[in-house]
This record gives sequence, C-alpha cells and structure tokens, in this order.
Amino acid sequence: MIIPTTLFDDLGFTYIGPVNGHDLNSLISVFEYVKEEKKPVLIHIRTKKGKGYAPAENNPQKFHGISSFDPITGETKKSDETYSDRFGTTLLELAKKNDKIVAITGAMPNGTGISEFPKYFKNRFFDVGIAEQHGTTLAAGFAAAGYIPVIPLYSSFLQRAYDQTLHDVCLQNLHVVFPIDRAGIVGADGETHQGIYDISYLSHMPNMSILSPSTFLELDKMLGYAVNEHNGPIAIRYPRGSVQAQSIETDFVFGQAVKIASGRDVSIVASGRMLKRAREVSDILNQRKVSCEIIALPTIKPLDEATVLATAMKTKYVVTIEDNVKIGGIGSMIATLLSEKNVGAKVKIYAFPDSPITHGTVDELDKLYGLDADSIADEISRELSGIR
Repeated sequence: MIIPTTLFDDLGFTYIGPVNGHDLNSLISVFEYVKEEKKPVLIHIRTKKGKGYAPAENNPQKFHGISSFDPITGETKKSDETYSDRFGTTLLELAKKNDKIVAITGAMPNGTGISEFPKYFKNRFFDVGIAEQHGTTLAAGFAAAGYIPVIPLYSSFLQRAYDQTLHDVCLQNLHVVFPIDRAGIVGADGETHQGIYDISYLSHMPNMSILSPSTFLELDKMLGYAVNEHNGPIAIRYPRGSVQAQSIETDFVFGQAVKIASGRDVSIVASGRMLKRAREVSDILNQRKVSCEIIALPTIKPLDEATVLATAMKTKYVVTIEDNVKIGGIGSMIATLLSEKNVGAKVKIYAFPDSPITHGTVDELDKLYGLDADSIADEISRELSGIR
C-alpha cells in the first residue's frame, strides 16, 4: 500500500508502507516494485519484536539482548551480580536519602540497571527514548536548576552526545553524573558496541573528571562521591559483567592514585578491570625475579601526577594497561606528563589499536590484541633484558 505523505515527498522520497514485515510475499512484492523506482525510496516495515515466540513477545525488553535460555520456558540462566546491577542498587539507596537526585535513561532502564528506580521515584525518572543527545541536554538543564542528574549510558551510546556533553555540560561546569556502562571490551555485544573510546573523547573536555572502579565496593564509593560531594561534570566508567580486582585496602580519595605493590624494575599503571590484569602480569614477572610496582588509578582524570612521576623516576620503566584505544588514553597522558617534566623513563602502552575491534569474548580479544597477562609479561621480560 502506498500512503500519500507530504513529509517524505518534500524530501524527494517515494514513501511505501506500512508493510507487514512478517509477510514474506508482501515484502518480496514491495522490493520488486521499488527496483523500478528512479527516486530514493523509504519503505516503512512494521514488525513485532519476538514474533512467533511467546516469551519474547511477552517480554521484549528481556529478549532485546539475550544470553543462553531455555527455549521451552524462555527462562535465562541466573547470573552473578554485575556492575550495572550494583550501580542501580546503589543509586536507588542514594536517591532515598537525597531528593535532588534525578535519573535519566535513553530507553535502557534494564540494560543500565535502573529499572527499579521509577517504582520508587516515578516523578524523578525520565526516559527520553533513543535520544542520548536530548537526555544529556536535559541533564544540563536539571543541573542548572539545582538538581543532581544521573544519566547512565553505554560507552558506545554516549558517543552520540559528544557535542552536548562538551557544550551543554562541560563548558558550563555543570554537576552532571555520567555512569558509563559497558566501558571497554563488551564481548557478546559486538563490534559496534566496543566501549574503548570514552577515556579519549572525555579526557580532553574541560572540567570533566573520569573515575574507574575495579570492584563493586569502589563503585559504591565513587558514586556516593560523584553524587553528593563533587562539583562539576564527572564520569564513572565500568565494564560489562562482574570482573573484579582484589580490593584496594585504602578508601577512595578523588584525584589520588594508590600504590598497591612496591617494586624496583617496572611500574605497571592500570585502572578498572585492567587492575586485575596488572596483578596477573606482576605475579608472572615476580616468578621471573622481576620486581613490579603497581599503581592503581581509581581517578583517571585529573591524573595524580605526583604519584606517577615518583614511580617513573624510581623504576625508569612505566607500563600502562588499559581497556581503551591507545590514542588519547592513560598511556598517552602519562607519556605527555613525563615528556613535559623531562623525566627520562621508558613508557610502554598496552591498549587497543587504531582499528575496528572485531567481535569476540573479552578473553579472546585481550589475547588477540596482546593484552592478556602472558603476552604482556613476555614482552616486558624481553624489553627489560634489552634495557639491562
């Protein structure tokens, strides 16, 4: 059926639809017809999510992105608590004590862990749909009016709101909290969802601070600080899933790096899920009689320059491991700092390359790009032998 419409006609399109997307014969007829059209064509196809499978039809959000499930009942395997779950639980507790907190989502309340929030605070919850740009500007408006907006977005979706984050939030130094879900490699979510760019595209924005927890407890502390104490825009990046490093014994202090192991041969600097990797690398190297100093960066920006300079001058060899692209990441920040301060230390950056990252599990991709513990330890061993 061809429905007359001025909107698409004015744009120079031939509009055809709506077409039943579950009727193969109708689709074939439409596609055969439009092959003869000389103008651009817009085909409006209507489908029902999960069509033909009752569990998916009845619960489309659950089946938007799905892991293994029982095909008879539709029940999924129960999984461990994730960073998304923990964030949602902690935000809800904070909101119960602070009525200035508002939550904004871009059609992802389940994916970002805040589906329970509107059950308690309906008037403080705003779903803007798939419109991260609008959501970010809305957050800026709330902040300007004295509220504390929290807008959790996947790392790959925050990219869409780059301009609004910079101009509407950062340039005005507004107190907006950006929990960045799916930061780093995302496994099953695939190539288009790899969250390996956020450190690079946020770190150059004025007034923006960036945190990265390595445990659930650290996420709790960071979120409490970001909401109740910080002044200005702040992002908290955390990975998909539930991988945690060994807990850091000291409390989280904004802007402060933490030395979690002392050593003399090499300084390993890491944050987030890569802190666990730093410990694994250190364990391998210690067995080879290589003494490793490990520096954790709960705060990525502002960088704790004093701690980084001290460890670089001590070992003269700094290794960074990060769940981000190499360009504009933690390693780049540290290399720039050492250069500016005329510190003669070697810097080796382990991060993802300047190319599309293929689909695969987190472990597979770490191995493929040389970010697994064995690959890193082997290369450090070879380079230290050359240095010596």
